[in-house]
Amino acid sequence: MRLSRPAFLLFALNLFDALFTLFWVHNNYAAEGNQLMAGLLDIGYAPFLTVKIGIGAIAAAVVSQWASFPAARYGLRFALAIYVGIMGIHVLTGLSAFGFLSDASLAAFADWSDELFAFFI
Repeated sequence: MRLSRPAFLLFALNLFDALFTLFWVHNNYAAEGNQLMAGLLDIGYAPFLTVKIGIGAIAAAVVSQWASFPAARYGLRFALAIYVGIMGIHVLTGLSAFGFLSDASLAAFADWSDELFAFFI
């Protein structure tokens, strides 16, 4: 089974995550949630992008190389699901930053997501 397209999608989502993060952080709309990456971001944009893109490229290459293993296919699906969720967070951040979502609606969404998370635990 070829995983080159899904692996490229994983890399592309990783790249978009990095670019959106730089935009939100640079314009003071949000902060980086990952403390390790936040430390790199404090050093500068270049180290942050280098590590972020490097991690994405290595992950895509590993998944493509070992596509015949079930763990690679499941891991890729899991990573893509996580990145789709992260893109959803970026959309919500953008809607909030540009005034399309009020603080009350974000609080309601946070309550809803807490209840959903508690349901699965």
